[in-house]
Order: sequence, then C-alpha cells, then structure tokens
Amino acid sequence: MKQHYRPTRFFNGQGFIDNAVISVENGVICGIDVAENEVAENLTSKATNNAINPQDITRLNGTLAPGYIDVQVNGGGGVLFNNQPTLASLQAMFNAHRQYGTTALLPTLITDDIDVMQQAADAVAQAIKQPLSGIVGIHFEGPHLSVPKKGVHPAQHIRHISDQEWQLFSRNDLGIKKVTLAPEAVSPEEIQRLTELNVIVSLGHSNATYEQTQAALAAGATGFTHLFNAMSPLTSREPGVVGAALAAQQTYCGIIIDHHHVHSTSANLAYRLKSADKLVLVTDAMALIGSKQSHFNLFGEQVALQGDKLTIDTGQLAGSHLSMQQAVQNSVNDLHIELGDCLKMASLTPATWLGLDEQMGKIAVGYRADWVLLNDDLSVQQTWVAGQAS
Repeated sequence: MKQHYRPTRFFNGQGFIDNAVISVENGVICGIDVAENEVAENLTSKATNNAINPQDITRLNGTLAPGYIDVQVNGGGGVLFNNQPTLASLQAMFNAHRQYGTTALLPTLITDDIDVMQQAADAVAQAIKQPLSGIVGIHFEGPHLSVPKKGVHPAQHIRHISDQEWQLFSRNDLGIKKVTLAPEAVSPEEIQRLTELNVIVSLGHSNATYEQTQAALAAGATGFTHLFNAMSPLTSREPGVVGAALAAQQTYCGIIIDHHHVHSTSANLAYRLKSADKLVLVTDAMALIGSKQSHFNLFGEQVALQGDKLTIDTGQLAGSHLSMQQAVQNSVNDLHIELGDCLKMASLTPATWLGLDEQMGKIAVGYRADWVLLNDDLSVQQTWVAGQAS
C-alpha cells in the first residue's frame, strides 16, 4: 500500500522544494509529485499522470530532510558498545539516537581485545541478518593506533594487525566495514590489503608525518576520524595529519561539532577547505545519549557528564555527549553554515563515504524512506526508517 506525504518543504539532498507530495511503497520512495498551486485538489505526477486523492495525503508541518547518518557511535541509551557488545545493545543505541534524527549508524568499537571485537562483530552480523533497521555495519576505531595519540583508548590493547584481526576484517556478513588506524602503525601494503577486503580505511589517533599520511592515502585510505582531535597538528614545517587531511581534496573528514572538541574557527576553516561534500558531522557519542544516567565505566575509569561534556578524572575528554540533532543545530546557529550544507554533511556526505549514496542521503525516487522532520529550531519532530514512522 502506498503512503503519501506532503511536507511544508523538503530537502532532497541538494536543495529545498516546496509544495510537493512524496509517495512511498515498501519503504522506498516511488514518486515525488509537484503541485501547480496550493489549492489544487488533486496532485498529478508528471511522470506517471496518476492522480493522488487529497484524502490519502498526510500533511507534515515542518522541514523534511534525509535521515541523519552517523559513522561514529560508541553508545547510547545508557549502553556503551565495548561494555555490552550484544544485539540488545545495538537496539538500545539505535533507539536512543533515532529520537535525534539518526536513521542509520555505524556502531563503533574502540580499542579492545580480540574477544570483544569478535563479540561486537557477531552482534552486528545478527543485526544485519535480521535486519535491525538502522544498523548498517561496524566501525572499529582501533586497536591499530598510535600510543602518543591514543586519547582514552587503553594502551594495553593497542597493537599491530594479527591473523585474528585479518580474519575478522575478512568477514562478509558485517555490512559496511570501517576501520580507524594510524598510518605509522599500519603499513601501506596492509592498508591496500584492507581496501581489497572492502574495508573503508580512516586515519586517526595518529602522530604520523605528512609523508606517512600521504602514503596511507595513496594506499587506499579515504578519510579521517574526528578531524583535529588525536592527530599530529598542522605546523609551519610539518603539516602533519591535520595538514594532510585539509589538503587532500578527495578525502572525507568526520568532525565533532560539540564546542568542546573543535574550536569554531578551526571548524569553519575545515568547512571552507573541505566543503559540505567532504566534511561529515559525527557524534562520537558515548553511553549517556538518550538516557538519564550521569556517568558510566570505561576500562575501569569513571566517565562523568558535566553539562554537555564527558570527562575522566583528569579532565581529559572521553568521547562526546552529542546528538546529530545538536550537531546540525550547532553548525547552523554557531558556525553560521547554511542549513542545506549542514543537512548534507549529516546525510548525503556520510552516505557517499560509506558507499550508500544510491539508497540513502537523498529524498528522491528509488531511495529508502529514511527521513527526519524538523521544527523551525531544527529539533526533531519525527523520524522514518524505511518508511516506518517513529
């Protein structure tokens, strides 16, 4: 059965369109019909010439946009994926983030031992098989990182790629596979091998030189994890990982716009250099999003929420307490980036990085009906995943 929706306006991935009806069948957009005027009693598709009965149209008051796609989600709903790498955790995480506009995400496992990595992979494989809508793959953030740039990743688990990890990265039942690694810890030959296994390689938690980073990009790495954070900085004589990321026009950069991880001037500079086509809004969210809890355990340390900031006892940042809703709001209201570009950075650009841009990231015929309905203040009113409303 077809469903028909008429939003006040919608963002199709490139621009805004007013006065149209979007038709959905079996979770996929099957028609977009533009009315000649507001008082038209029947809306007729120029493509099909099939009239739509006005009584069958659901009006949506607000701006409809493609659902947000978050490529870096450590937890939510009170659950940290490392602590509970189960199917139930994935459901809790997705439910927590969906209320803030996320309709697809990569559950992210930070550096841990191989047993936890395998448990996380098995949980994601279950989610993909069911399917659990919204879970599109897995992101291993580590363990092949740089100790000097480890952040809160446990040093005892940072290591080179072993045969067990190669077996894990070779699996074909995990959906989208993404790995964050440090170029000085993984050779260009190993990066090339990862890409041959259909792994998306992102560079991060790295103290690499510009030349090492360039070699990793030449070997097949396509992006950078939380730009500016936990990576060698841009300086006058050594561009570092940050300089390589900003200079490489074809690479994607995830960025955390929570006003704690990146200064607004740095974020705006990244936007001007990378554009909305390559800059990706991410949350790096930990366990507390969508819950009433104020702290959680991370490798034996307590992470506490103070305002909207997560820190360990030393005051060091430990992930973020950011939603995609807030990331978009911050980008529009505080960075003064045009709304269309912010929506693109939250949807089509991450979809393109993950190779999902022919089914997600746009409101267009043939695309999955993954949507977010926004109020004037850009808060989330409602979401749809594969045509199913929240």
